[in-house]
Order: sequence, then structure tokens, then C-alpha cells
Amino acid sequence: MKNFLAIDTSCEYFTAVAAKDGEIFTSFLADCAMKHSVSLLPAIDELLQRANLRLEDCDFFAAVVGAGSFTGIRIGISAIKGFCSALGKPALPVTSFDVAAYNTMSRTDGKLLCLVDAGHDAYYACGYGEQGEIVYPPAYITEAEALALQADGYTLCATSDLPLGSKAELKIVDPVVGLQNATLALSKRGAFGELDALYIRKSSAELNQGGK
Repeated sequence: MKNFLAIDTSCEYFTAVAAKDGEIFTSFLADCAMKHSVSLLPAIDELLQRANLRLEDCDFFAAVVGAGSFTGIRIGISAIKGFCSALGKPALPVTSFDVAAYNTMSRTDGKLLCLVDAGHDAYYACGYGEQGEIVYPPAYITEAEALALQADGYTLCATSDLPLGSKAELKIVDPVVGLQNATLALSKRGAFGELDALYIRKSSAELNQGGK
């Protein structure tokens, strides 16, 4: 296992995972909504100290690139891009859907539809097959569409509770374990590349621009 630092600022919580010589260290702050810019660097510093890991000892850095909070995504990507640029290390993009899908490294629950709350009774969604392959590309869907996909054999899952109707059967998974497993799995595949934000839908400001 390589040394790495991975962070997730895409949701209301903050998650970080550090790996040092085969040992895993984690950090989780449950309520970071609108506070990621303040909490990020102190939380990373505390985690690195616990892991006895220096930034320069990391083989790569990972960030969750979305879907999720527009502001939170930008904050996390900017921080990790800074580390990669300063230290000449590769970046690993991880999606919030990966975090939900890779909650266990070996799955037997069939197709997963990973959901992120998009507000206004809508969701960002991405479907995964049993081998971790994407079988339903990232999309912006309604609750009715999520329920239709559930009826079609998908297990609905998310890293936090969602305001779905009573007909939905939602599996809540651990965002810390998910970030750890997704980072490990994707890095083994060599899925390194640019940290481009995954914006499935325009922001509210963009939608409202010009009265649209």
C-alpha cells in the first residue's frame, strides 16, 4: 500500500483518510456545512500528526470531485491541487458516488444506485454493477425516477439519510470506509488524472442568472 492523503469536502461532513506504511488513519467531522474552508487545513494537520506522515512522504493525493456542494468541491480540489503542484505528486479523482459504491471492497448486493441530495426533491445519481463498473452514468434525477430504478433492481444507497418517500429502501453506508476503499481501489487501477469538478447540474446562481 502506498502512502496517501485523501479528502472529501463534497457534502455536509468532512472526511479524510491517510495511509502510512500500510496503516490507515481517519478523520471525520459530522457537521462541516459552510465551514470546510475553516476546518480543512487544521483537520488535515491533526490527521497527519497522528499518522506521523509528512505531505512530502505521500505518493499521491486524492480528492472527492463531486457530485455535491459546489463550494465544498472547489475547496477540496483547490487544496489537493496545491499539494500536488507543490510536491510534484499525482492526483487521484474520486467521486462521491465512488465513496458510496466502494463501502465494501467485495459486494454481493447486485446493482447499486448511489445518491447525493441535490435539493428540491431531486438527486444526483450514479449506478454501479457488481464489479464496480458504472452501469448508469451520473445524472440528475427525481424521486420518482429513483424509485423506478429501485423497482428495476437497483439498491439505493447514500452516505447520509435522504428525504426519500416511504416507498424507498435506502441503504446508509459509512463515508469514511467508503473513501478509504474507493481510494485504494482506484489507485490500484491507476485511475490518476486531473481533478475536474463533477458538476452534473448548474449551480443555483448559474440557473438564476439572467432570470433563467
